[in-house]
Amino acid sequence: MTVTELKSRLIEEIQEWKKKRNAVLLAHNYQLPEIQDIADVLGDSLALARAAVTTDAEVIVFCGVHFMAETAAILNPAKTVLLPDLEAGCSLADSITVEQLREWKAQHPGAVVVAYVNTTADVKAESDYCCTSSNAVNIVRSIPEDKEILFLPDMFLGSFVKRETGRENIHIWMGECHVHAGIAPHQVETVMTQHPEAELLVHPECGCSTSSMYLMAEGELPKDKTHILSTGHMLTHSKTSTASEFIVATEVGIIHQMEKQNPEKRFIPANREAVCPFMKMITLEKVLVALKENQHVITVPADTAKRAKLAIDRMISIG
Repeated sequence: MTVTELKSRLIEEIQEWKKKRNAVLLAHNYQLPEIQDIADVLGDSLALARAAVTTDAEVIVFCGVHFMAETAAILNPAKTVLLPDLEAGCSLADSITVEQLREWKAQHPGAVVVAYVNTTADVKAESDYCCTSSNAVNIVRSIPEDKEILFLPDMFLGSFVKRETGRENIHIWMGECHVHAGIAPHQVETVMTQHPEAELLVHPECGCSTSSMYLMAEGELPKDKTHILSTGHMLTHSKTSTASEFIVATEVGIIHQMEKQNPEKRFIPANREAVCPFMKMITLEKVLVALKENQHVITVPADTAKRAKLAIDRMISIG
């Protein structure tokens, strides 16, 4: 059996088992191309959280990383949430523990805690708001200006939000996504020199995002061609823009969807090595096993889930 034949057979079996289990497949934009292609819903963290809330399916197979499956489980306590590989973690979520957050809060009594969705359920339960890269600015703007804010855990997204809102009373946790942090300003500059007519799409988690904002402000980067966007907004922008070339500064998995939506356009990664090994752990074989063997069920303790849901609900309702 050829690789193509094996893949087709796996996809057929997955579709059959989805019907048997009344299951829905949610996949993040960074997943392997074959996972993206069979997803019922493909999107960024916010889109997938919203899809998890509205689905009528009894089983949610989450093709993403652990914190995303936790979020789906919190939002759907009566449904079965499966993560095909328990080892699919997140370096950014691991950059702050609940103990560290409690200590930080004790140093800033009365501060409002805004936690990026890339956090564990325990951390979400200690937070006032969750956010994604697509609505972080709107969430911070919704908080009274006299309120001190603790933003965690991504320092690059935090810096972006601070600059966009102009608020000085934001304290930022020094965490990072190892993949996005590895996309350096000099790499972006090199690719832009090679493709001077291309638009630049930068994820706010990137190590180059802060420098990109500074260079835009200084006139070094053209404002009309430089866009700091979430993955969902990158997909929308690349579809509606009249540009024919785009430099993409985020995890390279998103380029598959961009090319499918825009076959006549060209997408160049700012760093071809920007690959998240955790996102690539989910395979067709593992999805099939998850459906057939009910593997691996993600649950969150009721008390933690109840407190975390308050912050997640605010994330879903804003922006």
